[in-house]
Amino acid sequence: MKRFAGLLLVVLASTALAEDRFPLLTPETMTPAQKKVADAILSGPRGQIQGPFNAWLRSPEIADRFQKVGEYIRFNTSLPHHLNEFAILITAREWTSQYEWYVHHPLALKAGLNPNVAAVLATGKRPTGMKADEELVYDFSVALHRNKGQVPDALFKKVRETFGEQGVTDLIAVNGYYGAVSMTLNVAEVALPAGTPLPLPILAAGNP
Repeated sequence: MKRFAGLLLVVLASTALAEDRFPLLTPETMTPAQKKVADAILSGPRGQIQGPFNAWLRSPEIADRFQKVGEYIRFNTSLPHHLNEFAILITAREWTSQYEWYVHHPLALKAGLNPNVAAVLATGKRPTGMKADEELVYDFSVALHRNKGQVPDALFKKVRETFGEQGVTDLIAVNGYYGAVSMTLNVAEVALPAGTPLPLPILAAGNP
């Protein structure tokens, strides 16, 4: 009961972030399967239910599998933390996922990403002043999103040499997972807190 009382507080605290497409779930409206997954999320390193999870809980199996994958990608990936967050921001920009950018921009800066790199990325342009490993993450991630996963052989080899085969796989995974997150956030129309300006400019057709 204490766990679900805490869940209720978390859900109520998130009311400003959700629109009507997926009405907010509460402990009273959740099925037993949904409650089980919600409890697993609250017991993990996230400690709260936000972002895509209110929507994903409509399919508890999906929510459970996604939250486990996401926990690894966000907290246990083999990639350096600032590069992992950089890849998340790249994905948010490619999908114009305002909420994703809003959440992960401060996390990326805290992890050590250059604020100027993030600022240029937000405009849809290739950031200048990137370090060599950041350039690899940017070029590889953009190729995944814009070229249907077709990565030039030379780029693949550089990424593998720098991060290893596990790093290549983790870089694919962070882009793919947060692509799914961004799609869900956009479909669910998960809103920013009231009064928060959109962090990403809306780009013209033909741009990311």
